[in-house]
Parts: sequence; structure tokens; C-alpha cells
Amino acid sequence: MKKWIPFVKSGPRVHVVRLQGAIGMAGRSSMSDRSVAHSLEKAFRGKPDAVALEINSPGGSPVQSSLIGARIRRLSEDKTVPVYAFVEDVAASGGYWIASAADEIWADPSSILGSIGVISAGFGAHVFLQRQGIERRVHTAGRSKSMLDPFRPEREEDVARLNRLLGQLHETFIAQIRARRGDRLAENPDLFTGEVWIGQAAVEQGLADGVGHLVPQMKARFGDKVQFRRFEHKKPLLSRVGARALQGAMGEIEERAEFARFGL
Repeated sequence: MKKWIPFVKSGPRVHVVRLQGAIGMAGRSSMSDRSVAHSLEKAFRGKPDAVALEINSPGGSPVQSSLIGARIRRLSEDKTVPVYAFVEDVAASGGYWIASAADEIWADPSSILGSIGVISAGFGAHVFLQRQGIERRVHTAGRSKSMLDPFRPEREEDVARLNRLLGQLHETFIAQIRARRGDRLAENPDLFTGEVWIGQAAVEQGLADGVGHLVPQMKARFGDKVQFRRFEHKKPLLSRVGARALQGAMGEIEERAEFARFGL
């Protein structure tokens, strides 16, 4: 009869949130703090025994990664609920930043983890414009406003400035991982170079706590009677019915390009 009594727990409960896809700016089709906030907030309600994160992300925006990770830690500490991350295909770059917010990280034997680095990519089209007889005209107030304009030749001072910015972001990323993983990290000079590791190799580097899957690991910890409840992120109605089809298609292309960096 116990399970029919209101407000009385009938057994261990694990709430599951899926964090899937490239990490982009709020308002885009990619995963962002805004897009996952509702699912995360709901998952920590009702005093579950744990929150499990299914993570499959090649990374993306460092700010959105930081915001999502910070939200997970804030909820975990406010509600005193432990968090376990389970990596599927990949938790790289910003995806690993989010995974590091968990108290423990588990991976599949073939999961890709790491890529603790920062990347900036673009293109240069100034030669093409010259060949076509097209003149690029840019007027700015402030000498740095047109930094790395893809339609102008690359300037050394722009590259130096970009490298400084990337270096600052990289140091922030490293500090996050050191703070969350601590003594579990191996003393490997390649750990923060953007290198990636697979499955058991990631465990040996301290990037994961073990090789294992969500259901077996949670049953081993909370018993065979543990109950699972999923909290899924739903896309906006207009996006689902196709009113934003073009934006969705472009987001899909960007996401596939991010996953392709890891051969996926």
C-alpha cells in the first residue's frame, strides 16, 4: 500500500535527462542553456535519489557549455542530489565541459572523451573577390571592429589578438576540468592539448570514472527496483511543424560538421 500514499517514496528513483547535439547560442536549433533549462530544473524536483545525464555532444559554444554546467552544479548542490554522466558517442570539448559537472562520468568502451581545447575556424575569400573584380568596402569606428574579415587579407595583429582570446578561453576550460576532476586526472602533458581518448583509455587519463552504461550502473548503485523517469527537451511548436525549416536545416548541417571532426 505504501506506493499509493501521497508524498511517500515507493523506491529509489533516478531522473534521466538527455543532452544531445552541438552546443550553440540561445535561440538556435543547437543545445543551449535556455533550451535545456526546463528539463534540468524538472529533473531535480521531487527529491530523486540521483540525476543521470545521457551526453552525446561534440562541443560548441564555450559560454553555453559553462552555463549548462553551472546550472547542473547549482541544482545538484541546492537539492543535494548526486549527478552521474553517461557518455554515448562523444563528450568532447564543450560536451566534456558539461560532463565534468557530474559527480561521476561513465563511458561506453567506444566513447570519445576529451578535446580540452578551443578552436576558431573561418575562411578567406579576398583572392576570389579580386579575381571577380569585386571591391570590399568596410568603414569602422574602432581599429579592431573588422578583425579577421574573411573578405580581406589576414593581418598578423588580428591573428595575435585571436590567439590571446583563445588562450584565455583555454585557461578557463582547463581550470574547470581541474576543479571538477581534481586528483583523478593523470599527469599527462597531452591532457589539455585538445587530444581525445576512447573508453578505457579515457578512464586511465582520469577523464572518466569507469566504463559502464546507465541502467546497469544505476541498478548496481540503487538496487534492481530503481525506477527511471525521463525528462526530454521538446523543440518549439513552430520548429516542429516546419515554420523554421531552413534554420533547422542549417543547424543540422552545423551539427553534423561538429560530429564529423571526431569521425562520427
